Amino acid sequence: MASSHLHPSVGTSTPETSDDASPRSITGRVVFLCLALAVFFGYVIPIVDVKFSNTFMGAQHLPPSAIGVLLALLLVVNPLLRLLSKRLAFSRGELLTVYISCLFSTLVPGHGGEGFFVSQIIAPFYYATRENKWLDLWHQYLPQWMTPALHADGGTYGPIGHQAVEGWFNQLPPGGTIPWTAWFVPLFAWATLIFAMYGALACLSVMLRAQWGDREALAFPLLRLPLEMTQDVDNADQYGSLGRFFKNPGLWIGVGIVVFVQLVNGLNLYFPDVPKIPLSLDMGPMLQESPWNQIGSVPIFVWPIVIGITYLLTSEVSFSLWFFYWFVKWQLVGAYLLGFSPATTPNGLQAWGKAFTSYQRIGAWIAYVALVLWAGREHFKHIARRAFGRIKATPEEKSEALSYPVAFWGFLFCSLVIVVWGWFAGVRPDITLAMWILSLVMLIGLTRLVVEGGILLMTPNWIPLGMLGQIFNSGPGTWLSPAAGLVPANFMTTALIGDPRAFSMPSFVQSFKLAHDHKIPARPLLALIFAVITITFAMSCWMRVRLGYENGGLSLGSWFFVKVGSQFPAWFSNDLLKGVTDASWTNAVWLAIGALFTFGLMAARARFPWFPLHPIGFLLSLTWAMEQIWFSIFIGWSCKVLITRFGGAETYRKTTPFFLGLALGDIAMILFWLIIDGWQGHRGHHLTPD
Repeated sequence: MASSHLHPSVGTSTPETSDDASPRSITGRVVFLCLALAVFFGYVIPIVDVKFSNTFMGAQHLPPSAIGVLLALLLVVNPLLRLLSKRLAFSRGELLTVYISCLFSTLVPGHGGEGFFVSQIIAPFYYATRENKWLDLWHQYLPQWMTPALHADGGTYGPIGHQAVEGWFNQLPPGGTIPWTAWFVPLFAWATLIFAMYGALACLSVMLRAQWGDREALAFPLLRLPLEMTQDVDNADQYGSLGRFFKNPGLWIGVGIVVFVQLVNGLNLYFPDVPKIPLSLDMGPMLQESPWNQIGSVPIFVWPIVIGITYLLTSEVSFSLWFFYWFVKWQLVGAYLLGFSPATTPNGLQAWGKAFTSYQRIGAWIAYVALVLWAGREHFKHIARRAFGRIKATPEEKSEALSYPVAFWGFLFCSLVIVVWGWFAGVRPDITLAMWILSLVMLIGLTRLVVEGGILLMTPNWIPLGMLGQIFNSGPGTWLSPAAGLVPANFMTTALIGDPRAFSMPSFVQSFKLAHDHKIPARPLLALIFAVITITFAMSCWMRVRLGYENGGLSLGSWFFVKVGSQFPAWFSNDLLKGVTDASWTNAVWLAIGALFTFGLMAARARFPWFPLHPIGFLLSLTWAMEQIWFSIFIGWSCKVLITRFGGAETYRKTTPFFLGLALGDIAMILFWLIIDGWQGHRGHHLTPD
């Protein structure tokens, strides 16, 4: 399988050459700082994301808050410490350890993490009416320990459960107290499921690290900025306290452009007389005539951080990301001309196009992940033989966060916990297993998009249970019958992967990559990561419950906590229980076509070195995320193509700091306006896709 990597002239950071662990990486002060930041972000991020609904601090895989911590340590703390003693300054290993911890302490409580279940286990009760008859479903199919609405009153929606739900959405009356007794068991139960998933993804990431990081040498473009920022930390005597990165004029030109634009646009929010610099345009109103109206909305957004990261990608990857967006759009036009009627949107599968495009993408996901795993078959055979004691550990394995046998059996054990959890919830084990396997397909594919394609955020726009219903049908008398546990299954799948725009697996893979390349002890690091996850997850759940009761959930601005997203389990359950009206073998045919097309793309890439298309573009071709970022990816790709064609590799290397400056400037202004907006109480100010 062809690998994707940066051009060698770009000047990527190389692994440490010493066989010893990086000096001063996981020190006592670093552990204390990481745990303190976990408490801080677990408290602050729900306020920013849920209460104010401003730019999400933890909703992308290059978290602005994590880069902000690095900036503070590099530009403020380290220079001050060096004034006291050079030995007091943070080393590169320490800084990278802090950054790794921040990947988790910012993403776990963020928008796109696993905290959505808090509102989803109570919203279906609040929005239940006589007309939709949702209460009948919850009483009949949901176990009482899954939700505070049922737990406290012995399995009925009684006074305590009613207070737990109504109080969260409408705010507690003066003197009212949060009904924690109704929440303790559901929170613990869901935490058990979510931590089983964390454990499984951590073990899986250990098994993937060497294959993706060493054998295929994937780009890991989102690590480029923190690596460049810290490259000269241990050589301050030679390069100065700031290092070469912060002394590059091109960097500050990129930073300056973005700071000016975002400063002007931010001031426009507070002072309308200040002219706004437009960074968006909706092409939809210009495409009202047939057949062009079949294309749908074509928003144009300029996200500087996306442009900067795209410049680091190989041209084939960045070209494919925007090319396939339009490739599928043109399929919609062709389908209209051939007489296909617009499709509806059952189970969320067709929200961004006609049904056949959705199934093509699902087939592409399955085929691509199968090819990714097939490419690493020799490595995975080695892991399996290690797990069964057939061979001994290699020296390379000793640097992994877990030994291969522990990772192998740990993954299976955590998967078993998920299946057993579903069984206790009333979901038939084969259905839970099918959902988990398809979820792994989605999560592995999404992780690959991050480490190979530099995608900051992503939404696959399909749900495993909905896809199974569209293929095999659902309802009484089918495989997905009500007695099989469809209702709790929907709660499980929407809570875990309902909107995985910033889930944890890419952070595990990137963390293990950094630890391996820079000699950070991986096993103590993994212990630190799970300590950070535990603290942050507990803090974020506590804050989400508090915010509803203290402010009133209806006043919260997050789409996924109050409006449509919180009702996903109810809608999906209702649709599947009634039976899927358009389940058909043709859906499986389109899925097979998407899989075969993906196999063809990979075969062409292997046979023809000049072939310009990469299948990861097809995976996200018609999704909310690509609607948001396609034009910025196009700009980044165009800049790279023009610069390398007319200036060569050396010009590309020299201009890279400018594009990193675009990303860094955008991050700096995100943090600046988060502070200002929090101070002024302004809501809904977004500098990244919301």
